[in-house]
Amino acid sequence: MDTLLRFETVTDYNVFNKHETLHPLISVIDFSKAAPRAGSGMYFGFYAILLKDVKCGDLVYGRHTYDYQEGTLVFLAPGQVVGMNSNGDVYQPKGYALVFHADLIHGTALGRHIQDYTFFSYQSNEALHVSKRERELVLDFFAKIEYELQQTIDKHSKKLIVNSVELFLNYCVRFYDRQFITRNHAHQGVLERFEKVLNAYFQTDKPQTIGLPSVAYCAGELNLSANYFGDLIKKETGKTAQEYIQAKLIDVAKERIFDQSKSVSQIAYDLGFKYPQHFIRVFKQRVGQSPNEYRRAADADVA
Repeated sequence: MDTLLRFETVTDYNVFNKHETLHPLISVIDFSKAAPRAGSGMYFGFYAILLKDVKCGDLVYGRHTYDYQEGTLVFLAPGQVVGMNSNGDVYQPKGYALVFHADLIHGTALGRHIQDYTFFSYQSNEALHVSKRERELVLDFFAKIEYELQQTIDKHSKKLIVNSVELFLNYCVRFYDRQFITRNHAHQGVLERFEKVLNAYFQTDKPQTIGLPSVAYCAGELNLSANYFGDLIKKETGKTAQEYIQAKLIDVAKERIFDQSKSVSQIAYDLGFKYPQHFIRVFKQRVGQSPNEYRRAADADVA
């Protein structure tokens, strides 16, 4: 899979898949019409949602390899590279793709909040596994978009097409919510491991050398993408991953404030804050007291 194919435009991808270009910025592709191919890397200069209906090798995304099952949706944002490792075998691709260029949604409601669809930056092993009924709904959306693309373009075309794409993406949010629940076995222990990652972090010198623990760091330790990890924690706890980290940070800070041998500034540095004032402000927002006020109140309780 050393070959890297670059698709800068929707038309480029249409030509590769032997598909007629009905609109330069969006296309619904039927892979069964494409020529047989061997695995290769692919660069996408546009958004792509791939639904494959055949076992055709391992999907390679970044440094991760995923056993690409039938009935799986993979979401790609512009600038991403994905590959299919077929071990040199030629296969006939089957399935469908919805691809659209960012220029299509500029100036629309979807364009203003496309970043809210965080699954476009999930890793391949965090792909969406659709049920039979969900797959039928996906294909229904693709058919509706394809139908509109086959009509003569008029003043309503863009709005109808973009609205259909947006509604489809909203359904995918629902499907992922379902997956977070039904595939709970795959997520078992994530919270416990998250807690262990944070405990280990504060027991080392990483706060002093790296700084405050980030969502990306914790996700990396758990072999998850930052967005998938954040969405999973939100579904499990009702808190964002950042809020969870901050709550843990405050718990550790409360414990260390009891150590009278260390100043508040030293505690702040030990926790990974660059500036004590930042620590004091965060602590007061979360606890309702400054660190010194909390320390004095604790001392009074002991006395």
